[in-house]
Amino acid sequence: MDQGFFLLFATVSVITALTVVLARNPVHSALALMACFLQISAIFILLEAPLLAVIQIFVYVGAIMVLFLFVIMMIDVREAISQRFLPGSSLPALALLIVLGLEMLVLVLWSKRFLTKVPVNVRGDDIRQLSTTLFADYLLPFEAASVILLAALVGAIVLARRESR
Repeated sequence: MDQGFFLLFATVSVITALTVVLARNPVHSALALMACFLQISAIFILLEAPLLAVIQIFVYVGAIMVLFLFVIMMIDVREAISQRFLPGSSLPALALLIVLGLEMLVLVLWSKRFLTKVPVNVRGDDIRQLSTTLFADYLLPFEAASVILLAALVGAIVLARRESR
């Protein structure tokens, strides 16, 4: 049963990831990315890691997707749609994509990891230890990442204001 749900969520996440790359409209691409993130959080739930699933939803679906949609709304969508990212034919890229997809499917079907279930040891104290480690031992990298994200957001706003003038 778990293997079936995993294959379902993994297949839908691969399809939505392909939609992110192949969609012509940037807003549709961002929405497909959000659907892909939700599928990944469902896989985390199957792995009995609800904290990672909630973090996936809050951080990626909530914060990062809002940032992506903010940037998409700042650029001229009509101009971005008319330009091609890669010039020429995308036939070699499509062939490579099909080969890699078939390789992934063969590796998943031949794997013996789906046949064994590893017991997960979850204690309520693990989350407390994780938060203490994050905010005590790794406080400087955590704050540095937040400052870098803030600087990127301020830079995007400054660039958008220059273009509007």
